[in-house]
This record gives sequence, structure tokens and C-alpha cells, in this order.
Amino acid sequence: MYGCCTPGNTQAPLLTLALPPAAPPPATAPPSRVARQLLALPGGRFLMGTDDPEGFPADAEGPVREVVVEPFRIAATAVTNAQFATFVKATGHVTEAESFGFSFTFGAFLADRIADVSPPVAAVPWWRAVEGASWQHPEGPGSHITDRQNHPVVHVSWNDAQAYCAWSGTRLPSEAEWEYAARGGLEQRRYPWGDELTPGGQRMCNIWQGDFPHLPAGGHAGTAPVKSFRPNGFGLYNTVGNVWEWCADRFTPGQEGSRAMRGGSYLCHDSYCNRYRVAARSSNTPDSSTGNIGFRVAADAR
Repeated sequence: MYGCCTPGNTQAPLLTLALPPAAPPPATAPPSRVARQLLALPGGRFLMGTDDPEGFPADAEGPVREVVVEPFRIAATAVTNAQFATFVKATGHVTEAESFGFSFTFGAFLADRIADVSPPVAAVPWWRAVEGASWQHPEGPGSHITDRQNHPVVHVSWNDAQAYCAWSGTRLPSEAEWEYAARGGLEQRRYPWGDELTPGGQRMCNIWQGDFPHLPAGGHAGTAPVKSFRPNGFGLYNTVGNVWEWCADRFTPGQEGSRAMRGGSYLCHDSYCNRYRVAARSSNTPDSSTGNIGFRVAADAR
């Protein structure tokens, strides 16, 4: 299973690897600065979903329906590499990508020596299964996050995100909470800032620039810092573009399997994956990780 822009590791007869079971999350969560820094949102009724002609009915983006969200708290940004490093240092957590020995990375970002030995994914050949790719080494061996401390952590599975939440005293947002927060108080707008992608010619989010899948012509080549661009009306940054964000929900209610992701990523482009709209949805299996999936944490109201 893989989403529109993200391969899943169940696609990987590409590599013959033993897949160990995921490590259980820490049993108790220590008091955490993470939970104390969340934004408090009042909740209430809002119109969720879209009937936008640019939408994807097969993804169950619609119909538009009124949803009630209880008051809750949510992070202003996606979890950063620095924050995830603090968690790993405190717990010794080993991500699923590290356990599996590989993760999926956009091929054009790879060094030639890595690309030459990294098989493409059949359905989406711009993705490569890269041995040694992980949150600390996003483009495989030789790459590092030293200069990306304030970028969103990537190559983390839904299960890894759950482990971080258990440690930090937080949780993943529901899809309803995520969309309510991402809209920033604007009712039924296409983006967190309105209906126009680049109002006045101004870039408002980190999505693909140029002719996909060729290297972008300007903008960020990959992730951007988590506080790039201006925040929405609720104070949240980069709720569309940059990285997909795991949500708590199953993609299809009542069924086991894939988990929902929201927000699109730096790989989204209107010719390939026009899912950087606030109502757009995608999914992946909970053990999957790629170079464009991260997460944002939430918590109940105090």
C-alpha cells in the first residue's frame, strides 16, 4: 500500500530483509516541554471536507459535512530533527526504518554512488529503496541532519510517531482536529491562507517548483525549516506542503491497515499530486517511512 506521493514498505520485494516487530512505546511518559508548548484551540463546529472540483472523491475528501471538534491542543510545527533526537537520546528508540535497514528516498536527491545500488519502486520510479536511509541519514549513508536541526524529522513511521507521543505526553491529532487546525479559522478555503495558491505571486508553502520529477527550479530541494512561511490564523506553520503528517485515524474507518496522512509534501505538484489542499487525504501502512513523511503532535485540552 502506498499513498499518492509515498511508497509503502509493503511494496518492498525490492529488498530481501527480515522485518522485525516494532518496539513497544515507552510505558510511561515523563513530564515534557513538548506538551507544555502546544497551542490551545477552542474547537467548535466547522465544515470538514470539500466538493472542490480539484479534489479526489476516491480519497473520500467529501462530502462537505459539519463536524464538532472539542477543545484541544496542537503543535505549531511538525516535530523537528532536534526534538526527535532528544527523544531518541532519552529512550534509545530505534525507528522502523533503522530496524528494516532501508527507507524510501526521492531518487534525484541521491548521490550517484547511492542511486546506482538503490532499486526504484516499480509504480513510482522516482522513489528509491535506499539501504541505510533513516531519520539521521535522509539520503542514505554519507548524508546527515547536522544542518537540518530545525527541519521536520522524516523517515518515521506511524508506529515511530506513536512512540514519540507516548514519551512526550502527547498524541497524534485526529483527522478532524488536523483539518480544523490547518484551516486556521477560514471556512471552506482551499488553502490555510485562502483560495489562491500564490496570492500576489507570493509563495506560501513548500511544494515542488518546476517540472516534476526533475530537480526543482528554485525553492527548497527537499524539506524546509518548520517555521518557513507565515503561520495560519491559529498560529500553525506549514500545514500544507513540506511533509505529510501522520494522523491517528485509519484511512478507511473500521478497517485495519493504512493510516491517514494530511497536508501534502515538498514533492506535491499539480501535475502529480495535488494534495496540498487542507481537505486532501492520503495514506500509508503504519510501518512505512519515506523522506517526505513526518508528524505533528496534539493533546487533549487541559
